[in-house]
Amino acid sequence: MVTLRLTDKEYTRLLAKMNEAGITSRSIYIRKMILDGYCVKLKTDDFSEIVYFLRMCSNNLNQYAKKANAFGEVYAEDIKDLQKRLDEIWDHTKSMMIAFSKIR
Repeated sequence: MVTLRLTDKEYTRLLAKMNEAGITSRSIYIRKMILDGYCVKLKTDDFSEIVYFLRMCSNNLNQYAKKANAFGEVYAEDIKDLQKRLDEIWDHTKSMMIAFSKIR
């Protein structure tokens, strides 16, 4: 067991840093900082956007498959549009992965 004593000013700073990191447990925050030296707060907005784009592409792909089954053909413009959307998703995913790789 470890006891930690802080001045009022240090405690206020501790609470501000916890709030900034989105951590509500003092114990968890202090353990994380002692053992790893940092806390990371990830924004998940980018994940939600990628999931949204994947759903759109999946829906489009299903529509193209239905069209191909019904009429025996798919339009080149449809495939190009789907490829463009998938490229956007891939670019977005790559930029997120690069950002994650910089977290140490």
